Amino acid sequence: MQKPILVVLAAGIGSRYGGLKQLDRIGKSGEVLLDYSVYDALRAGFEKVIFIIRHDIEKDFRELVLNRMGTRVAYELAFQDLDTLIPPEVYAESRRIKRTKPWGTSHALLCAADKIDAPFAVINADDFYSKEAFEALGAYLSSPDVNEGAIVPYRLDKTLSPQGSVARGVCGIENGYLVSVEELTAISRRDGRIFNTALDGTERDLAPDTPVSMNFWGFPLEAIPPIRRCFEEFLKTSAGRPTSECYIPRVVDQLIKEKALSFKALHADADWFGVTYKEDKVSTIARVAELVARGVYPASLWV
Repeated sequence: MQKPILVVLAAGIGSRYGGLKQLDRIGKSGEVLLDYSVYDALRAGFEKVIFIIRHDIEKDFRELVLNRMGTRVAYELAFQDLDTLIPPEVYAESRRIKRTKPWGTSHALLCAADKIDAPFAVINADDFYSKEAFEALGAYLSSPDVNEGAIVPYRLDKTLSPQGSVARGVCGIENGYLVSVEELTAISRRDGRIFNTALDGTERDLAPDTPVSMNFWGFPLEAIPPIRRCFEEFLKTSAGRPTSECYIPRVVDQLIKEKALSFKALHADADWFGVTYKEDKVSTIARVAELVARGVYPASLWV
């Protein structure tokens, strides 16, 4: 039985943050947020890490992240660029309409598909998921004959930013299984109220304990072909729009509705925090420092 693989999505451009938040230093020894995820994954039984980055940040990524990890982490690099895995005619059209955004997290995952040979987890580089979440997902993916996906959902009210609206995948869960994922792109909290604002301006109230996806997914190896099919369908219908992206939550929702793959909702008493906006960095540094003070993490992860 092979140990699970951790796939880290680190190719984003940080449009809300205003820079490469996946490379912004958070820990006292220069750690970035993904350092803590990798550390948690290794002690939860994951064996290898695949970092998905862009070619234009490779030098900085090696200097700021990989050099510190040294030989303590078995890793590979995969690259997501605008032309990676994209048919030439589709890429030519994307250049004509001046696309600058990546093709989305599903595309990023497929950029690493040839390096994945075991059940795997997918995470964002700029989110903190907690030790407990990795323990839950690591145990699930390490079980024999994994043939279903999994998600560790988080409470909506624990994932908001005081700096502005956020995008979250609202999860429908029944009998321990995910039945839907609805991507809401403008969720805010104001005057004690949590709500999403749709493109037409209408507002929808959301309960504080609503379970949401923070892109903490587990997949069996057999999930790669149906994810690839969904992305190919996306290119046929949406590639002509310069800002369209194929997100993992939308693909998961499609696979659930097609009954192509089921997803367990794993319970973990886990905290989340992250850096959606530049102003979130101060509180993120403070929370990491608190965890270090409590002994959850050493002051220097890779020493």
